[in-house]
Amino acid sequence: MRVKVACVGGGPAGLYLSILLKRQDPSHDITVHERDPEGSTYGWGVTYWRELLDKLHTHDPESARAVEESSVRWNQGVAHVRDLATRQPGDEGHGIGRHRLLEILAARARSLGVRLEYDHEVTPENLPAADLVVAGDGVRSALRTHHAGHFGTELRPGRNSYIWLGTPKVFDSFTFAFVETGHGWIWCYGYPFGPGHSTCVVECAPETWTGLGLDRASESDGLARLEKLFAHVLDGSPLVGRSSGDGSAQWLTFRTLTNRTWHRGNLVLLGDAAHTTHYSIGAGTTLALEDSMALAAALRDHTDLPSALVRYEQERRAALLSVQSAARYSAEWYENLTRYIHLPPEQMFALLGQRHSPLLPHVPPQLYYRIDRAAGQLEALRRLKRWLGPKVARGVHARTLSDRT
Repeated sequence: MRVKVACVGGGPAGLYLSILLKRQDPSHDITVHERDPEGSTYGWGVTYWRELLDKLHTHDPESARAVEESSVRWNQGVAHVRDLATRQPGDEGHGIGRHRLLEILAARARSLGVRLEYDHEVTPENLPAADLVVAGDGVRSALRTHHAGHFGTELRPGRNSYIWLGTPKVFDSFTFAFVETGHGWIWCYGYPFGPGHSTCVVECAPETWTGLGLDRASESDGLARLEKLFAHVLDGSPLVGRSSGDGSAQWLTFRTLTNRTWHRGNLVLLGDAAHTTHYSIGAGTTLALEDSMALAAALRDHTDLPSALVRYEQERRAALLSVQSAARYSAEWYENLTRYIHLPPEQMFALLGQRHSPLLPHVPPQLYYRIDRAAGQLEALRRLKRWLGPKVARGVHARTLSDRT
């Protein structure tokens, strides 16, 4: 059955959905509407893991090959704490420039007959006529906000301040650097995403942010202070910001977004318009693309739109539970950094890798480290850890809901 689909937002989710729908049925009439000019994307690089790449090859081999060829890889992490650096092997990670990713997906969508309309803002008052309108317009989605009461939108701010930066320093692995200042700890996450380019996210507690004067500094002054703090990992390379237009730096506080429901009539939420997960787990783009895969499959398998949207929402909600839990615990690990930062370096780095665990906040760090080391060798302890972790997480979740009500 030929359907007319309007994808609002030209990010990875909307573009990939248009590709999948056209592959399923070339007769579908699909338009992607993007309010910004083509090529004017924000951001630096995005990360993903091998599991996503395998899914991309299954769903559309042509674009997957282009993504893989344009990505850089790493298989270890390094943590710098004071003057010590600790390295550990890890899963194979991938980085690709956001601009390059969108370029690949846009070209593939065009080749399949998708119309791409840039410099075209869609608002709740001028919705295009379509069988299905897909709100892939990000965390600040105008379409979702217009019906926020129906969607049950909730935004929960985190505690720490962060800024998303770039640098010509090419890290050879996923790099963490923790620096102690007179106002507390400040840290960065760095990873490569292309020839001559890396992403560098800087984060700190609010009292450190204000104590260092970063809340008052211009973008250029703030970058100079950060370059000095992280000189030992930048090797003299500069940091590059994205000015807000008035010369101020774009420091943010991460907001976790959830919605009670993801669809209303023929309008459905996709990607960051539907959900966000803390950037420290590097899953935002992966989840957006997986949303597209699930929505395309639901539309293929159901002849009526309401059933398809219910199936899509149920499937993605279930898939997100563990990821959202991991993101919440990861964010809290950094918010409680002083609980771990004074451990011996190898223990601190090991618990950095375990920051998604629901058990870790409730066990003394050194005891958790010893249990985790032993669990790596004893199957019985591994089973105990897998059994106990979810029970603790459910208990904490139940108490949180009780406190809210």
